[in-house]
Amino acid sequence: MNTACAPVIDVANVADVAAARTVRIKLATTLAEREATRQLRRAVFCDEQGIFDGDDTDAIDKLALPIAAIISVPGLPDEVIGTVRIHETEPGLWYGSRLAVARQARRIGSVGSGLIKLAVGTAHAHGCKTFLAQVQSQNVPLFRRLHWDSLAELDVHGRPHHLMQADLAHYPPIHDGDTGFIVTRGAL
Repeated sequence: MNTACAPVIDVANVADVAAARTVRIKLATTLAEREATRQLRRAVFCDEQGIFDGDDTDAIDKLALPIAAIISVPGLPDEVIGTVRIHETEPGLWYGSRLAVARQARRIGSVGSGLIKLAVGTAHAHGCKTFLAQVQSQNVPLFRRLHWDSLAELDVHGRPHHLMQADLAHYPPIHDGDTGFIVTRGAL
C-alpha cells in the first residue's frame, strides 16, 4: 500500500467504489494522512452538514490521535475515505469524536464500524476504562449494534446527539494501530 495519500478527497473518480473489497483502517501517522483526515472532516461537517463555518478544527485536535480509513485502488492514489479522532481527558477516560465517512464511500459497509473498532481498541490498549462519544441521533442504531449504550440525549452544535458509552468487553485492546487492519465489506 502506498504511504502517501491524495491531498484531495475525491472517491468519485473510482468507477464503482462499492466494488472495492478492502479498506485499511489505521492511525493517521503521516502528515499527508493527517491532512487528508482534516479535509474529509471539513467536507462532511462544514460543506455537507453545515455544522461548522469553514473549519471544524478545535483544541482537541492538538492532543487527539486521528484514525483514517484508506482505500487503495490500483492505478489511483490512496485516498482517505473515513476518519475519527480519539483523546484521553483524564486517566482512563477516552472520547471519540468527528467520525466522518466520505459520501461516496458510505456504500462500503464496514468503514464506519472499522473506524469505531480501531478507535475503541486503541484507547483500550492505552489504558481506557471508559470510552464515550457524542453521537448524532441518526447514527445511534449503528452504535447500538456495535455494543454501545445511550447515556443521555444532548443538543450539540444545534443538532440532536446521544452521549454513548462503548462496552469495552466487545473491544479487545489493539496495540498495533499504526498498522491497523483491513476490513472487507460486511465483515464487521
